[in-house]
Amino acid sequence: MNDRTTSHDRVLAQRNAEGWMFLIEAARDLRTTGAIAPSGKALARALTDPVRAQAPHPLAVLEVGAGTGPVTRALIPQLSRGSRLDIVEANPRFAERLRTLVTAHPHLTDTSAQVNVHQTYVEQLETDQRYDVIVSGLPLTNFTPVQVERIMARYLELLHPGGTLTYFAYLGTRKARALTASRAEARRHAAVDEIMAAYQRTYATGRWTVWANLPPAYVWHLRRPLVCADLLEPRSDGASR
Repeated sequence: MNDRTTSHDRVLAQRNAEGWMFLIEAARDLRTTGAIAPSGKALARALTDPVRAQAPHPLAVLEVGAGTGPVTRALIPQLSRGSRLDIVEANPRFAERLRTLVTAHPHLTDTSAQVNVHQTYVEQLETDQRYDVIVSGLPLTNFTPVQVERIMARYLELLHPGGTLTYFAYLGTRKARALTASRAEARRHAAVDEIMAAYQRTYATGRWTVWANLPPAYVWHLRRPLVCADLLEPRSDGASR
């Protein structure tokens, strides 16, 4: 067996392990996991395009809801010397896996990029840092409208003026929910869709369809305006996450 075959087998074993881990965590808490499989390479690439487009400039990047790290692995090689990547993951088992990924990643031994993993919710992240790019993997359709308002407001707060938020939404979920959800769940989903549509109308700079993912997904890019007064105000009703 040659080194190339061994490396290929190692990658397949890693992907299988991540797939099983996702299934276990989805069964344990679908609200924070949000999917039954890690993001594919095509989706990870689309989500990280804003970082790639600004290379080789040093950037401050925030990844939220990193899971087992498929997008993290796509992000790290794009980090220029002097860049910073903060990774926020609330699931303790995923966070520990991400720390192992960061410690062992070969790119970080050749660059001065600073990478840190924070086990917390993004709304509770304590930082004075502002970011050029935020990459979100959070399952927003699994949250309440109040939670989504707070998360989106926090994203815009954490971005530099002119900074980019990139996130994804699965295709076809609205029709599937209409067939399977209770009336209360359908109302919640509709309210979340309305909130996200308002952000898209106000801040979106582009939307791309990634067919080579399971399931296929839209990737949205939103940009924080240069004038802070243009930011949408979050609603104040409801309970916290």
